[in-house]
Amino acid sequence: MRIRVTRSGGLAGLTRQVELDTSGRPDAAEWERLALAAIADSLAESTPGVPDGFRYTVTVDDRTVEFADPGLSEAQDELVDRVLREGT
Repeated sequence: MRIRVTRSGGLAGLTRQVELDTSGRPDAAEWERLALAAIADSLAESTPGVPDGFRYTVTVDDRTVEFADPGLSEAQDELVDRVLREGT
């Protein structure tokens, strides 16, 4: 599974894009559960965001969703944080 996170906005207005491939990772099943939960949360409720907050575009394989601070679900927050830390 390929997970791409694009974070934009914030006070500086910078964009950062990071990708992570879970293929061959021992924790691939955990990543898949987290990614699917984050997508489901995005489809269930939309967040308008706030001025100078971060906006996120998350692509999991061929599915793309968008959400914004401060309305991230727990799964979205964890997914974004982990991909930004562990991805390239």
